[in-house]
Amino acid sequence: MTDRTRLFQFQPSAPAADRNPVPARWCTTPMRAPRVLLTSVFGPFAQDDEFGSRAINPSELYHNQVTRAQGPFSLRMHHRSWGIMLIQANIAAPSTVLDFPTRERFVAELASHRYDIVGISGIVVNVGKVREMCRLVRQHSPASTIVVGGHVTAIPGLDRMLDADYVVKGEGIRWLREFVGEPVDRPIVHPAIRSSFGFRVMGLRAPRGGGDPAATIIPSVGCPMGCSFCTTSSFFGGKGRFVNFFDTGQQLFDIMCDAERRLSVRTFFMMDENFLLYKRRALELLDEIRNHGKAWSMFVFSSANAIRQYEMRQLVELGVTWVWMGFESPGSSYVKLKGADTIALTRELQSHGIRVHGSTIIGMEHHTPDNLGEEVEHAVAHDADCHQFMLYTPMPGTPLHAQMDAEGRLLDDVDIADTHGQYKFNFRHPHITRDDSQRWLDWAFRRDFEVNGPSLFRMMRTMFDGWKRYRADRDVRVRTRIANDAVKLERGYGAALWAMERYLRASNEPVSARIRQLRKAIEREIGGLSGFVDSIVGPVLLWSARREAAAYPTGRPLEPQMFVERRNWRA
Repeated sequence: MTDRTRLFQFQPSAPAADRNPVPARWCTTPMRAPRVLLTSVFGPFAQDDEFGSRAINPSELYHNQVTRAQGPFSLRMHHRSWGIMLIQANIAAPSTVLDFPTRERFVAELASHRYDIVGISGIVVNVGKVREMCRLVRQHSPASTIVVGGHVTAIPGLDRMLDADYVVKGEGIRWLREFVGEPVDRPIVHPAIRSSFGFRVMGLRAPRGGGDPAATIIPSVGCPMGCSFCTTSSFFGGKGRFVNFFDTGQQLFDIMCDAERRLSVRTFFMMDENFLLYKRRALELLDEIRNHGKAWSMFVFSSANAIRQYEMRQLVELGVTWVWMGFESPGSSYVKLKGADTIALTRELQSHGIRVHGSTIIGMEHHTPDNLGEEVEHAVAHDADCHQFMLYTPMPGTPLHAQMDAEGRLLDDVDIADTHGQYKFNFRHPHITRDDSQRWLDWAFRRDFEVNGPSLFRMMRTMFDGWKRYRADRDVRVRTRIANDAVKLERGYGAALWAMERYLRASNEPVSARIRQLRKAIEREIGGLSGFVDSIVGPVLLWSARREAAAYPTGRPLEPQMFVERRNWRA
């Protein structure tokens, strides 16, 4: 739309001479610091509209990509736009974060305050919303400089699709610091970030974080493994590169202590694409946790081979209670899976009370109608606590997209808003049609639920296994963490089992029987109030689950609440 847009790939790890120069437009002083608005794209999301929102692609990670076939037992929650929160915490200029605004609220913000810079962050499918927001800035705040960031910047030719002054791909903190004339290499400050909000399950609002509120910690961005389909790895530099915010375990420990104090949490979601890959940092963190007697829990991402660097005892003492691990396919050749028996590893982790969140790709190059059913059954056989299924998708900016483009296999008639891995192929597969890709994906979700039951049940089963193994552990920190899990199983989680057992009795008797077996074991071995709570609260949850399923067979449409946060602000 304009030839004035400037493109930047900002990689702080590169020498200054090798990266795109950023114009120092302002010299920040107390008398004249630029005002900055940092905003996510506008809602609503869970609907079909002209700006690229899709009912099939709501802004919920779990209900969209993990538990969407689990009916009223799907895990419902939203997550903040962590990137713009991190940027705001690391600039001195007066700033506002506008997260999940409506279109009208975005316009009102532009009209009521003067902004020198408007930074808009979005993902690929929301390019239509980013384009519209650029137009609205030109209309309602024409003096503002428009900076577009986020994964949307991976789209080739984005500068010709919208009217922005700067398109910045990659890590944005140092870019914006340099742009407003602030010290670029000042240490990164980590804000206190609640991991999720708006938690619902079985048709009811649940306690914060589902009874286990967590803080999000972002140690680094990007992944050096560089899988060809990975948007995150490509966005932050590609294979062998990543942006490390915090290099030592001591730094992470201090950040976690701050979040514990400010947010009253003892569980941490480590938003790092392969947290356990950096063993030195993880073991330094373990030393700090031991020395200070912290009974913390951690949710981490890790490749199978990275997990194998550790003894199970180290993971347990570190507090790892959840691992998100890529299974991909037994026929794949990814380095992160080389020589790994992911089913055996899943069983081993679960036996130590570590919940496993698996990820499997549907429609890889070697998949055919003859072998894909077997591959899905292999994925389901993991019996992971949660399981994400995604279509093999060449996303803009990835090596896979470049390869498909060179081979002439990208489909020209696919709207970019439908390119997200949860609908249909956006390329010509050698063996599977575009329509069949959707059928295979939907069947994988249904099959996992049919065989293994609700993720809620699976997570409680793994938690109970951990309690049985470590309830009398020699480490007081481990015993304390396990005792906290026992309280959850005794005072509410069992009621959900009671409801699931009866809800599934007619439609899936084998799973219902396994749920009953777990519930009875918890009542027998943990005891306390568990049986009483189950019999009182269980019927309420069963009624609510049935009501939710009848009213919303594919899940109640939910929208994230809006957040407005100002920093260093003067009216």
